[in-house]
Amino acid sequence: MRGLEGKRVVVTGGTSGIGEATCRRFREEGARVVSIAVDDGPDNVVCDVADPEQVERAFVRVDELLGGVDVLVANAGISLRRPFLDIGEADWQRVLDVNLGGVYRCAQQAARRMDEGVILMTASTNGLAGHENYAGYNASKAGVILLARTLARELAPRIRVNAVCPGYVLTPMQEAEYTREMLAAVDASIPLGRHARPAEIAALFAFLASDDASYITGAAIVVDGGETA
Repeated sequence: MRGLEGKRVVVTGGTSGIGEATCRRFREEGARVVSIAVDDGPDNVVCDVADPEQVERAFVRVDELLGGVDVLVANAGISLRRPFLDIGEADWQRVLDVNLGGVYRCAQQAARRMDEGVILMTASTNGLAGHENYAGYNASKAGVILLARTLARELAPRIRVNAVCPGYVLTPMQEAEYTREMLAAVDASIPLGRHARPAEIAALFAFLASDDASYITGAAIVVDGGETA
């Protein structure tokens, strides 16, 4: 991709799944990358994005490591599979605090540090259509899409903002929630016949951050193997 060499990139939730693959892809493109995540790891700043003070401290650490931010991939998220009538208040709030609140907090911190830059957010096809047993997750991802579109207008022209809406991706979070039989049933419902690989979502993030996507902002881009078609 053009224009990623030497860019200062922050990826939240960068120690597993889509986030880990995204960190790896940006490094392959020659970018300097720092991950922000709840668990420890190399080139990772430990932070719970649901906590405003931790987020603020994490970006101070990013300043020390990178000297600023050119690209943010706000990817950290959690999912709780539960019927709507069984969702407790604490679980509802936790999902919103991480998936939507975390994106808001990290985007605000990154935008304050950018003269020009790119903010990318991991939404979901669950934010575009209803899926049973995921009321909190669905609501949070719908919020991410509208947050991205709002910031694309407010922060233009100096900062581009886009949301990526993956369908089913074979991540540790997905494998923890679905049995083998459930995964096979999902694959059978997708025109391309399989879950996405995390690296395929990472490739889209790299493109959207690059100069090749210089006229794309305010978009919610679906990458789902044709499922929602």
